[in-house]
Amino acid sequence: MSHFNSPIRLSTSLIKHLKCRVRMGGNPLQSRSFTSIEGHRPIIVHKRSIDILHDPWFNKGTSFSITERDRLDLRGLLPPNVMSSEQQIERFMSDLKTLEHKARDGPSDPNALAMWRILNRLHDRNETMYYKVLIAKIEEYAPIVYTPTVGLVCQNYSGLFRRPRGMYFSAEDRGEMMSMVYNWPADQVDMIVVTDGSRILGLGDLGVQGIGISIGKLDLYVAAAGINPQRVLPVMIDVGTNNEKLLKDPLYLGLQRHRVDGDEYLAVVDEFMEAVFTRWPHVIVQFEDFQSKWAFKLLQRYRNTYRMFNDDVQGTAGVAIAGLLGAVRAQGRPMIDFPKQKIVVAGAGSAGIGVLNAARQTMARMLGNNEYAFESAGRQFWVVDANGLITDERKNIDPDARLFARNVKEIHRQGLREGASLVEVVQQVKPDVLLGLSAVGGLFSKEVLEALRGSTSTRPAIFAMSNPTNNAECTAQEAFSIVGDNVVFASGSPFKDVDLGNGLIGHCNQGNNMYLFPGIGLGTLLSGSRVISDGMLQVAAERLAAYMTDEEVLKGVIYPSISSIRDITKKVAAAVIKEAIDEDLAEGYREMDARELRKLNKEELKEYVQNNMWSPEYPTLVYKKE
Repeated sequence: MSHFNSPIRLSTSLIKHLKCRVRMGGNPLQSRSFTSIEGHRPIIVHKRSIDILHDPWFNKGTSFSITERDRLDLRGLLPPNVMSSEQQIERFMSDLKTLEHKARDGPSDPNALAMWRILNRLHDRNETMYYKVLIAKIEEYAPIVYTPTVGLVCQNYSGLFRRPRGMYFSAEDRGEMMSMVYNWPADQVDMIVVTDGSRILGLGDLGVQGIGISIGKLDLYVAAAGINPQRVLPVMIDVGTNNEKLLKDPLYLGLQRHRVDGDEYLAVVDEFMEAVFTRWPHVIVQFEDFQSKWAFKLLQRYRNTYRMFNDDVQGTAGVAIAGLLGAVRAQGRPMIDFPKQKIVVAGAGSAGIGVLNAARQTMARMLGNNEYAFESAGRQFWVVDANGLITDERKNIDPDARLFARNVKEIHRQGLREGASLVEVVQQVKPDVLLGLSAVGGLFSKEVLEALRGSTSTRPAIFAMSNPTNNAECTAQEAFSIVGDNVVFASGSPFKDVDLGNGLIGHCNQGNNMYLFPGIGLGTLLSGSRVISDGMLQVAAERLAAYMTDEEVLKGVIYPSISSIRDITKKVAAAVIKEAIDEDLAEGYREMDARELRKLNKEELKEYVQNNMWSPEYPTLVYKKE
């Protein structure tokens, strides 16, 4: 029998009472205020003594009460002083005082990796306290467990590996995956983040070491969305690596062979998807850091069959759309003016094309959502890749980028040509927005930024969205010092605000996918939606864009503080649930079936979400023999 706690069930009498209240016209919220699915109750465990102390899910360390110590045979195995969780956090934080550095200088900072090690050791021994610390200090530690530090962690993962976390499915496991999934001890898994390690944060092919990104992403699902940590699963699909350094490294932990490709690759991923959805039919699978070659193909292959999405394509796009809408508001204009924006995009990989598709769709919807609207929206983008401006004259153009290829005759009239450089495009187009998704650090050179000073916008916007920090197209300091104080700046990794003098601050907005993917995942889970639709993703982006006040936006603040992430996630999740209901996709979650879900108003939806968000509190443990 698994030692994992089973899901909480409402009593039959309570369910009958609620149905009676609904039939009588009463508000079930007033009678129960949503008994929390993730509420407090004793947990039955099938282990005692030293085994409990070695289990990070149940270990409380010095917070075990005297009665629990007696009940669980822990007397003498711990120091006698019983400490509160607050005292434990205070002790832990004192260990970090010498490393109180927010990792703002990028992943090369050794302090950031040292802090990751300390946090990881805490995760290994006491999971509840780990998440309590992470939630309490989310703005400070999100850059440690996620970007930018997680990039350095992945690059060094073989050397950092101490304790297995997650599951590994390899190309050599063909035919075995259906049985392998039952090796994972949890009978219920709500969220999986899977990668094949082929394109980790713009750092390239890191092979099996990419598991670090799956672990980091799920830490944020727990901290931001309140997904129960006992019901998450990081996964690596190891199909080999084309990284020659790793292939020759005797300490590399993955398959030392070149990547499988074509139908063989698809067969591996197909078998994985069938296996996990057979064991956990309601699980949500997020694809993470797959190379562009496969990102779109896998998304289209599975999205109408399974509950899945690709955060690089769809999450990045949503966060970018929210920022682009915020940039329009920062100009003192309504969001409905978005289709008038001229946007130069640097990068035509999976993230770049994902943003382009979402932006075009948003513009088209604002223009009437017809064929003319889509055609008109497409004329607002100029896409530049490694070979320059993309036009219909380009040979062997990527099919995903073809929709955004400029008409060569039209651009000749603009003084441009096929393959024109980024500097030339910015000089001639004079864009409202310069959007970087290239993974090329420093691409927005002094010459490019000086060209942006000629923008026809009263407040041009720069989005240097590539991760990690050293892949950012420019720094905040460069943007404000070269383009001017009136620029709106956003980046994928965090930068410090810039002192502009005279009491003015140049705000650095981190366009972190963390703003959206937790809410998308939680909203999908609680709605019971069969798939994750474009509409659900769209409302998530729009809800994020509307989160900021007019006063904040006019100051150049287009993304909220990460410290508000649980509130942001709650509101995004509620919007996603509402859209799933409107599209008739919602099937309900546990005791809240689709019919009851449809009866909830806006505030009741938020309360429903809030009460299903896990919080890291020590439960009472009760031992029972198996």
